[in-house]
Amino acid sequence: MPSAFPRPAVSSLESGQFDLLVIGGGITGCGIARDAVLRGLRVALVEKADFASGTSSRSSRLVHGGVRYLEHGHLRLVFEASVERRLLLALAPHLVRPLAFTWPVYADARVPRWKLVAGLTLYDALALFRNVARHRWLRSGETALHEPHLRSAGLHGAAVYYDAATDDSRLTLVNALDAIAAGATVLNHVRCDALLRDGAGRVEGASVTDVLTGRTATVRAHVVAQAIGPWTGGTVRGSTGVHITVPRDRVGNAGALTLTAPSDGRVMFTLPAGSHTIIGTTETPTTSAPDEVRATEADVRYLLDAVNHFFPEAHLTREDVVTAWAGVRPLVQGSGSLGSASREHHVAQEPGLLTITGGKLTTYRVMAADVVNATEKMLGRKVTKSPTLERALHGGELPDVAAEVERVRRDTGLSAGRAAHLIHSYGSHWPHVWGIALAMRDGASPVVPGLPYLVAEIPHAARAERACTVGDVLIRRTHLAFELPDQGRSIAPRIAALMAPELGWDAAQQGLEVVRYAEEAERMFAIEPL
Repeated sequence: MPSAFPRPAVSSLESGQFDLLVIGGGITGCGIARDAVLRGLRVALVEKADFASGTSSRSSRLVHGGVRYLEHGHLRLVFEASVERRLLLALAPHLVRPLAFTWPVYADARVPRWKLVAGLTLYDALALFRNVARHRWLRSGETALHEPHLRSAGLHGAAVYYDAATDDSRLTLVNALDAIAAGATVLNHVRCDALLRDGAGRVEGASVTDVLTGRTATVRAHVVAQAIGPWTGGTVRGSTGVHITVPRDRVGNAGALTLTAPSDGRVMFTLPAGSHTIIGTTETPTTSAPDEVRATEADVRYLLDAVNHFFPEAHLTREDVVTAWAGVRPLVQGSGSLGSASREHHVAQEPGLLTITGGKLTTYRVMAADVVNATEKMLGRKVTKSPTLERALHGGELPDVAAEVERVRRDTGLSAGRAAHLIHSYGSHWPHVWGIALAMRDGASPVVPGLPYLVAEIPHAARAERACTVGDVLIRRTHLAFELPDQGRSIAPRIAALMAPELGWDAAQQGLEVVRYAEEAERMFAIEPL
């Protein structure tokens, strides 16, 4: 089977002048490239590492209105995010799925029942009462049945409300793949070395280097858009958010919960993730380079203490932590605490250059549209309607996800869990993966027993999803690195061997890629001591 999206040479960026060059392949940058090329612009994008390798793969994996932002009066942001949540549920139903949250209320709660109910009523109203369902109240006995391992002492009841879960890395990826399919020149592992300016100081392109080959190129563009998040510099405040995963059976949570940390009252989540529970997140200021930021032992203890408080039978310890990771939220500079800082975005302009800062995963499509609107104005064109309002994302052409899962199970003989995994990862494109599975001797076998990933997904990632390194596969095309206690180091040689035929790696290159993965895993998942 030929490569669906072969990675072009960096020299392809020198084929004439682009209307728009996007720097940064996170969710916002990939969203900009998709929107712009669908409006008919000639578009290029470069990302110095992999798609979603920064903040976009280190989130809480939620598409949500942001109920906690109501406390700080950010009503416009909540309204905008609620609209985007509804759109993404329709346009990417394989990747964005409804998720019910339980918010327990205790006698000593910082947010009492009346305030929570009032807030959730407003939350429903800001969604124009078009969310998956309206919130409801559970009495204490109903809450105990709903979440039997939750602390019962002082429990007054709980509110149940709705948001959505996603795969943040793959949501970013499908935007990139859509942009490529529509004709954009999109390259990961290509670093922007410097912006180019004409004699008057107007930005007119960039000099770039292919990190994998060392080759350089000069890219000419009428407009350059920087979507580099926390790498933006002085216009952005860095806020570190840390998450950890632990075995779900150690916590005992039946579903997703919204909790207020007993130490400081900050809103946090426990989220079901297969056989694991994700616990997050912290919020602390940082000046560390985004590439180097990691969880600390203090962060891990904060999260464990909070969950142990609400799930007294858990007795979680440091040894229960499977993985820990940190991301830097790019917040627009302003006054006030990090917790009250707005997640709204801002597009700055100078001749030939647009820079977008702030924002959140949920509102990436609006952020992208705003940048493309500004691009059209800068090009002297009439601003056109964004096609992304109605166009399904790559793989999202599914009228009924549950029916498609059943079809996969029936047609392939896979278990219900593995069939669901195929649909939730690839949507309508699942037959491409299954075709590879049938062509391989063990393509339908699990990469790791007990986890849903198929062997065929590894060559597919290299062949059709621009995976160029072992880390691209273990961290961002799959979540294997997040689900294995060694973050996948022990299976890295096998992953490299499966990628090798697609990428032309010999034995020496495979060994080098394994070493490089160990270094990447250390940078991302190591926990800093106190």
